[in-house]
Amino acid sequence: MKIRRPSTPAALAVTAVVGSLLLSACGGVSSAAGKDGGKLEVVASFYPMEFLTRQIGGEHVKVTDLTAPGVEPHDLELTAKQVAAVQRADAVVYLKGLQPTVDKAVAQSHVKHAVDATAVSPLVDHHLDEGGEDEDEAHDGEQGHEHEHEGTAGDPHIWLDPTRYAAVARSVGAEFAEIDPAHAADYQRNTDDLVARLTSLDGEFKAGLADTDTRTFVTSHAAFGYLADHYGLEQVAINGVDPEAEPTPSRMAAIQRAAKEHGATTVFFEALVSPKLAETVASDLGLKTAVLDPLEGIKEPDRNDYFSVMRQNLTNLRAALGAR
Repeated sequence: MKIRRPSTPAALAVTAVVGSLLLSACGGVSSAAGKDGGKLEVVASFYPMEFLTRQIGGEHVKVTDLTAPGVEPHDLELTAKQVAAVQRADAVVYLKGLQPTVDKAVAQSHVKHAVDATAVSPLVDHHLDEGGEDEDEAHDGEQGHEHEHEGTAGDPHIWLDPTRYAAVARSVGAEFAEIDPAHAADYQRNTDDLVARLTSLDGEFKAGLADTDTRTFVTSHAAFGYLADHYGLEQVAINGVDPEAEPTPSRMAAIQRAAKEHGATTVFFEALVSPKLAETVASDLGLKTAVLDPLEGIKEPDRNDYFSVMRQNLTNLRAALGAR
């Protein structure tokens, strides 16, 4: 069968447009100039990835954050417009396993430049410590035992350890320099500046938490394992993944024992979830409440950023732990 090919100028123009759209839908061809006034179009999955992207990319990037301010990132469902943004992006910065809808969009987009934070900083499975486990959920081994995992298993909150976050920053900077070599020096300088600030923050936490009355804190869910590991603290979590789930009676009893044994004073809750559970547990245990923000999202990004929230976390931890 002979196929007729378009021969008129109008038909040829339509064919060219369709071909261009198909290329765009498949990730297109990245160029150093980007597609938005010379800027790289970069999609970030949620706040910690967006913050890195903006700090490192500076004036050379246009950033689309898939998770709106104040939205819990685990609950994200992408719109068709957001999926299209992933498809046409020059680069995507995300954390595989945290948001399945993002993982799916990235896998289907064939985007050439995708920085997965878990490939840079492998995740750790932070078991709930012995003081916070149900008896039938206890794991063998010593308290605080960790297991390195490949892929998506484990605790995703790597950005709460500034040294791990710095490693992701270096990877983002290197990726941007590869896409856009004309501005490689700027990306390197911005990366170095950000890493220096993270190193300084790490020093503040080490000094601020060096001498405390207790090393144990109670939190609504197990989001602070990396922070606790890095600074020699013990996290006692009411729940694992879900900060609003009702704890079982046996878990409550175990948490009460751990709080008394280690002199815990405070039950921490998060900025993006209801404090009701933490307040109830604190009341039952005779403890105070305070915010310890996992920085999964920020309600007022114009007023706060990663560094200001982390420093407030340090202040709240020092008060709860009896730092001197």
